[in-house]
Amino acid sequence: MSVIDKNNPERYDTPKEKFALDIENLDNFVYDMQHCIKCKGCYWVDHTYMPGMKHSVRCPSNLWKEFDSYGAFGKMRIGLKLNEGKMEWTDHLLELIYADPLCGACDVGCKRNLDLEVGLTLEALRVKAVKDGAGPLPVHKDIAAYIDGTGNCYGAKKDRNAWMDASVKPAEKADIMYFVGCSSSYENTEIPKAVAKVLQSAGVPYMLMKDESCCGNIVFSVGMVDEAREIAKKNVEVVRNSGAKVLMTSCAECYRMWKVDYPKLLNIRTDELGFTVKHFVEVADEALAEGRLKLTEPVNQRITYHDACNVSRNCDDWEPYEGERGWMGTIEPRLARRRGRQGLYAQARNLINAVPGLDFTEMPRMKENSLCCAGGRGTKQAFPELAEFAARDRLEEVKYVGAEAVVSACPWCKSNFSETAGKDGETIDILDIAQLLAKAIK
Repeated sequence: MSVIDKNNPERYDTPKEKFALDIENLDNFVYDMQHCIKCKGCYWVDHTYMPGMKHSVRCPSNLWKEFDSYGAFGKMRIGLKLNEGKMEWTDHLLELIYADPLCGACDVGCKRNLDLEVGLTLEALRVKAVKDGAGPLPVHKDIAAYIDGTGNCYGAKKDRNAWMDASVKPAEKADIMYFVGCSSSYENTEIPKAVAKVLQSAGVPYMLMKDESCCGNIVFSVGMVDEAREIAKKNVEVVRNSGAKVLMTSCAECYRMWKVDYPKLLNIRTDELGFTVKHFVEVADEALAEGRLKLTEPVNQRITYHDACNVSRNCDDWEPYEGERGWMGTIEPRLARRRGRQGLYAQARNLINAVPGLDFTEMPRMKENSLCCAGGRGTKQAFPELAEFAARDRLEEVKYVGAEAVVSACPWCKSNFSETAGKDGETIDILDIAQLLAKAIK
């Protein structure tokens, strides 16, 4: 039996490994994959917040299919074998890697206990799939081709600004540039109209991006980092050249992409973009606090709020990191982990609570423990059955708390909830928060 000399500082002088938070090299996350202990903290809502066995799971993928390989803890082991060259890509393996909305629940769950970079590991696995020539899935390749050919993820050829009517009056020049996004421009046109109404009512000038095209959310999310980087460069340059101080979105997917993934792709900090990225709920909440937004019309309805992943646990600022890992996993220099603490939890609730007549109730799974609807990041296009399953489970939770309507801050959530509710004959109202606020404006 070896004896450790506690007075010998050399016991700490173990070999150090260099690593970076760079998803383009899976080697950076070998430590994280090795040290997953399958505690399933990524699957269950933490016991501190769990109200009971009902609505106690926060991973939609592993709830959908209960094999470990559909959960983060299974994918961490798969990743190790892929990285060691002991596993080859197959159609089923690609399904395991891509049947996942990258909602971040596993990441914040793990950082509650072990501080492993689960979310970045899952992104790195997709980058490896693409670089190995196995990924992405055919439907994702089609979407990338649509974006390249038409500037939107639907391949739609109609005018991107066709949603505008006479009531929409953007400024030629303003500090805020409103990036509408593909979903709101083509599929959920009621959302940008409501956003325009709220901003105009509050006296907040805004301009639109000329020749706006897709943010590249799906392209990045499926591992096509080279293509996504070119989109990021182009879009960031447009905003910088415009003189806008704020890039505002009303889409959670676009918000995360601009605020987190563009800096990640460009190897800069979020505060080095040259402008601030805000979601509509932040701008509206500021206007409310300053007394400029007046919500006076009663909305007599019992509602609940769905925390979309990318305005909650997935939107902490990005900062590149390079360092060394040594004894017992200690790292130098210190690393500020992204734990989902910068989520826009308060802003949406401030706005909802300011609407007269509303009866607001929370769901058991809320804020960082919210269950993803699985409608974004390319999941619904490739795995519609997973998106429908997750949306249905969440809508059951809406009914569980007796709400007549569910409000979100993402058009992808709205679409997925609406389609699933329609199939099931549900009478639940599905609203974007901008629509709710517009109702409360005289």
